[in-house]
Amino acid sequence: MSGTANIARHLPIMAERQPGALAVAQQLRRGKSFTYRSYTARDLDRESNRLARGLQRIGIGPGVRTVLMVTPGLDFFALTFALFKAGAIPVMVDPGMGIRNLKKCLAEAEPLAFVGITKAHVARVLFGWARATNRINVTVGPRLLWGGHSLRGVRHADDAPVMAHVGPDDTAAILFTSGSTGVPKGAVYTHGNFEAQVRSLREDYGIAPGERDLATFPLFALFGPALGMASIVPAMDASKPITADPRALLAAAHDQKTTNLFASPALLDKLGRYGAAQGAKLPGVGRVISAGAPAEPESLERFAKMLDAGVQILPSYGATEALPVATIGHRELIDETAALTASGAGVCIGRPVREVILEVIRIDDNPIPQWTADLAVSAGEIGEIVVKGPHVTRTYFNRTNATALAKIADPADGGVWHRMGDLGYFDTHGRLWFCGRKAHRVQTAGGDLYTEPVERVFNTHPAVRRTALVGIGKAGAQTPVLCVELEAGAEAGRWTRIERELRTLGSTNDNTKRIEKFLLHPKFPVDVRHNAKIFREKLALWAAERVS
Repeated sequence: MSGTANIARHLPIMAERQPGALAVAQQLRRGKSFTYRSYTARDLDRESNRLARGLQRIGIGPGVRTVLMVTPGLDFFALTFALFKAGAIPVMVDPGMGIRNLKKCLAEAEPLAFVGITKAHVARVLFGWARATNRINVTVGPRLLWGGHSLRGVRHADDAPVMAHVGPDDTAAILFTSGSTGVPKGAVYTHGNFEAQVRSLREDYGIAPGERDLATFPLFALFGPALGMASIVPAMDASKPITADPRALLAAAHDQKTTNLFASPALLDKLGRYGAAQGAKLPGVGRVISAGAPAEPESLERFAKMLDAGVQILPSYGATEALPVATIGHRELIDETAALTASGAGVCIGRPVREVILEVIRIDDNPIPQWTADLAVSAGEIGEIVVKGPHVTRTYFNRTNATALAKIADPADGGVWHRMGDLGYFDTHGRLWFCGRKAHRVQTAGGDLYTEPVERVFNTHPAVRRTALVGIGKAGAQTPVLCVELEAGAEAGRWTRIERELRTLGSTNDNTKRIEKFLLHPKFPVDVRHNAKIFREKLALWAAERVS
């Protein structure tokens, strides 16, 4: 291991320090009860050694891009660390992005190997995923007519250490963005990027060896072994976390004595509602990290009642290309910023984490080849959020144009600024506020309108579940339209009255009073994965049909 920057090197270190400590526990549903399969740190290290040696034997070695489509559990963890140890480059895609996007992403990644469960291989064969480049197949589960290798056949008898020597700038993995707000792109992660993320989780969030994480987001869970933190994998569909059964999550938390929870705001909201209805609690959980979308203050307040007194919920801001970027404690968010959010200030997303530099630059839809100081705007002015730091990715794989649009070279230090595609501003306290996606701003003849400052005002109406601001027409002359989804139980027959109340609610704000059309929508189309974002493009088309 000496001299290598391989992110997997942390695993044998932890296995030596705490060999019998829990590394991964996988929850299995047995009727109305649950059982668990588990690996200790030593088990996981040795199993990943066996698999790494076996993968190298069949040609999956240094630099080989390898699609990994395995459901979270013991095999997922062992295979991921085996690929790192073998020097291969895992290609991670979210199955929730859809068949068409999956085919395009896997073709772009040009993988030589495909490791997946039976269902993934069936789809690979039917839809021709990576047909032009894929040559090596490993099946986790029953192997049908496609040949290749079974996981059992790959597994080597020798569990002696395996660790490919790589540098910090060598590619470690390709992680595809969700595609919920644009075409999915493969962010190229180096071993140095991963190392910086581990460092941030340890230093910024205080995660220490011996902790246990309820792992509802697989990619975050992979950092557990590097931190000496066990990953508890609940019985749920990780590609659709919003469909998770709260009873399974709570059982896993109780049975395995979890101390940490990483979850999307949508999942926290579901758990909080369940807790309020059933009187359920999460004793012993000392930290909750939320990411993927802005969190609602009411949802955080409700979920906090499930936790022990004084436990912080930490809404965190970031993206696949750069995570974490900023964070804020839920008490500060609620006590100091919630009222401002409700009046149209946007959503406070906190202060930058260590080693990260944040700036807000003027809004521009074109590439910006080189960083100059005059790009930055003044405090209080809305612009695009950009970030630079050691865990910020520098490029997309096989996406030259996307890289040019998203990255700004900094000649001062050779670094790269990543354009988040989000709009926001800094307040006088140095906190960053989020105002929505750049692509979702509504460009009217009277100036731009931004989603979060507008929607959060109308979302305060008790009958409203959520709203979505969309623009109809050409940029620069768009008509702003507010789509409205009501709370469950709210009577659609009262829409005329509710619309009148919404207009009154928006009349005192310079931005919200500019909304011309209000449309009632039965149920917004949303991305039900980790971020639960609204598909505004679909809503805009729907609204255009009704306004024209």
